[in-house]
Amino acid sequence: MNHSAAEADRDVAVGLRGASIGYGDVPVVSGVDLVVRSGEAVAVLGSNGSGKTTLARGLLGLATVLDGEVGVLGAPVGRLRERGRVGYVPQRHTVSGAVPATVREVVGVGRLARLGLFRRLGAADRAAVAEAVAAVGLTDRIDDPVASLSGGQQRRVLVARALAAEPELLIMDEPTAGVDAASQEALAEVLARVSAAGTTLAVVTHELGPLAGVLHRAVVVDHGRISYDGPLAGGASLADPGGHHHPGEPAGPRPGYRLDHPRVTGGDRAPEGRR
Repeated sequence: MNHSAAEADRDVAVGLRGASIGYGDVPVVSGVDLVVRSGEAVAVLGSNGSGKTTLARGLLGLATVLDGEVGVLGAPVGRLRERGRVGYVPQRHTVSGAVPATVREVVGVGRLARLGLFRRLGAADRAAVAEAVAAVGLTDRIDDPVASLSGGQQRRVLVARALAAEPELLIMDEPTAGVDAASQEALAEVLARVSAAGTTLAVVTHELGPLAGVLHRAVVVDHGRISYDGPLAGGASLADPGGHHHPGEPAGPRPGYRLDHPRVTGGDRAPEGRR
């Protein structure tokens, strides 16, 4: 590979060529060609059942690549050595578990992606956890049981868990679903700073809401195929004719969220008032 080709590969966070993804031997999305460059903030839009979540799960190795090529951060999907380079916030509203856990403990699980299974968190890791919690504006709740938090705050705990690994690519599935407007705005503020730090964002959603000011490109999935790939305004009108768009600033050039970048320390309180 020549030097220019190597440089181009490093600039690609996600690359799909003729990709079909599904479960078992049944494709849900088919014939997908898609390139997401490092630092982009992309909305993956579509109605329920369109295949947008399966597309995201394919990038994580949680759905089967049945045909074509799927690459993430320069490696075939599932073969990335450093798992912490990709962060994931799943499609669920709250953090649940049989054993009570504090915010610090839940976010600490995200740090294990950088450490491996058999290493304990050291001082640097504990500091990284604290910084990730600060980034989502929950420092004052860090030792509280997660069950005592609101649904929107629990969503931010899941974001902090992903950020604790300092990912280069952050994939989120319906992050604003089921939470109130104030929590949606707080989450948008967090993601704006993460994006400005250079982290690539891929946000699966069927409604943009406050995230319209953070995401700049839309990929619309319809019946398992990409029907639109372009500026957010055009994609939002196709996926949700009642939606709205507020142009945002371009993402920063640095390849990945780092814990020394600007963080949201006051954002947890500011959105508590009226929008």
